[in-house]
Amino acid sequence: MKCKKLVATLTLIPTLILAGCSTSSNAPEETLSLKIGVMPAVDTAPIYLAEEKGYFDELGLDLTIELFNNAGDRQTALQTHAIDGAMTDLIAVATNINGGFDLKATTLTDGVFPVLVRAGYEETPEIKVAMMEVSVSNFLIDEWLGDDYTIEKVFINDIPARLEMIKSGQVDMGLFPEPMASNGAANGALEKRIYTPEDGICPNVMAFTDKALTEKEEAIARFHEGYNKAAQDLMENPDEARTLLIEKLNLNPAIQDDIILPTYSLAHLPEEAYIQKIMDWSSETLNQELNLVPSNLIEGKFVNND
Repeated sequence: MKCKKLVATLTLIPTLILAGCSTSSNAPEETLSLKIGVMPAVDTAPIYLAEEKGYFDELGLDLTIELFNNAGDRQTALQTHAIDGAMTDLIAVATNINGGFDLKATTLTDGVFPVLVRAGYEETPEIKVAMMEVSVSNFLIDEWLGDDYTIEKVFINDIPARLEMIKSGQVDMGLFPEPMASNGAANGALEKRIYTPEDGICPNVMAFTDKALTEKEEAIARFHEGYNKAAQDLMENPDEARTLLIEKLNLNPAIQDDIILPTYSLAHLPEEAYIQKIMDWSSETLNQELNLVPSNLIEGKFVNND
């Protein structure tokens, strides 16, 4: 079996100047509101840190953050416009757009996805793996384990329920966002295995609805500016994320040093070739014809990829 190590290389990137963002040292006169959904993942650290340090307040942004443990609930919130945007992935963005719901990725986020293996598991060529169907978890399991195993996929959206399926022996493995993986493995009942994406890119993104992009463009620009300020802090001191994640995600404090952190980066988007790879996989694996081109999935006005 191939063994792929997660290697974190800290690269300092010049601070981005975002189109449409306020450059004044004073807070804007008008406070704008924005509501986003996040998942319990290390990706949330720049958002929560910007909230904690008052960066969004300084920018005149009243940001509401709603935490979801179930991607189905997140999807419902997006489609009913209960939230303006959410932490999701490029697979979900592609299938949403293809299904007639306009959603666009505005930046990649920095995710880590360990595979949890049940206690007492003995290596066999056939494995049963718990994951979400239309998601980064399905994509990464194929990328990491597809060459080594024959995989029976068990689709379940709810993260706690997915954990219980492994612990009860209903499946052999499951893929989880960090730090939920470390939290699930804390009592020693599950083994945590670490892989790294082949392209060095996690397809997690922040995405906003077309309605929000049309009606709340300046608020979204301010969100990205605050995100970048906090991401810069984490690039210089990533350990700031650990205590914050324990607190905000209500996790076991004992796992603080076990949390696998990504290399945090400023807001950016992937090259079109990578987006095309995601779309090709989605079309083949989910048996959906995607009548899209890579530019349909992204809105680049809030980042500077130079």
